[in-house]
Order: sequence, then structure tokens, then C-alpha cells
Amino acid sequence: MTADVTIRLATIADLAAIQAIVADAYGMYVDRIGKKPGPMLDDYAARIGDGEAHVAEAMERIAGLLVLIAQAETLLLDNVAVAKDAQGMGVGATLIAFAEAEAARRGFDRIRLYTHVLMTENLTLYPHLGYRETQRITEAGYDRVYFEKAV
Repeated sequence: MTADVTIRLATIADLAAIQAIVADAYGMYVDRIGKKPGPMLDDYAARIGDGEAHVAEAMERIAGLLVLIAQAETLLLDNVAVAKDAQGMGVGATLIAFAEAEAARRGFDRIRLYTHVLMTENLTLYPHLGYRETQRITEAGYDRVYFEKAV
């Protein structure tokens, strides 16, 4: 089943829902990585205040989160997370498509994202979506794999 999804800028009223989605989506990786993944440590109130956080509304509630950060030469898709009970309904794909369109709308020729090297599911997902691996680095205490896609 594919849900109808609406994407909008997050407001501070969305903060609790965002934090719950992040905890839900990334909690499974704590044991695998040996510590909380970076998204679990982010300051979402600041992201909202900076206009970097978007939410996906589906099934009459907030079902996903997207954090986009403008960088000098690209738009960074810093975080995409979907509530567990909304996974498999097209929310994540809709958020990623929105991020790619937003990068183009803002005049960037590519979008960039990263994942932890131990989030192996993402290492196959992103190439399937047309992203190509560009580098592997240790950054902020995490082993990250960066990907890019032309938009």
C-alpha cells in the first residue's frame, strides 16, 4: 500500500514527533554501531529554527523526517527517517524524491548524503536509487560512506 504523503517545513510543534521517529528509526543501530547514531544526537529544535527540517505527513500524522543542509556546492541530505509503522508505504521514497527536487530547485547540480558503514542496508539502497559512492571517511567519530547523485 502506498500512502498519500504531504511534505512541509517542520515547526516546533512537530518536535516531539520528530524525536520519536528518529529514536524509532535509528534505535536498532545502537548495538550494531556501539553507540547512538549521529541522527539520535542532533538538535532538531535548531534544525527546525534554521528551516532545515521537513516532515512527511501521511495517514493523518507525521510519518517521516527529512533534514536538508545547503553547503557551498551541494545540498546535503543529512537525515531521512520514517516511522517504523509507515515503512514500506512510499514515505521514504517520497522524501528522497522531494530532496532531489529541492536540490535542483535551489540551483544545485547534485545532492549528497552519507550513511554509517555499518548501516549496510543503506549501502545497497542508495546505489539502487541512482547514488554513487564518493568517499569513506571517519567524521565526528563515525565511519561514514558518502554518496552523490546528479539532479
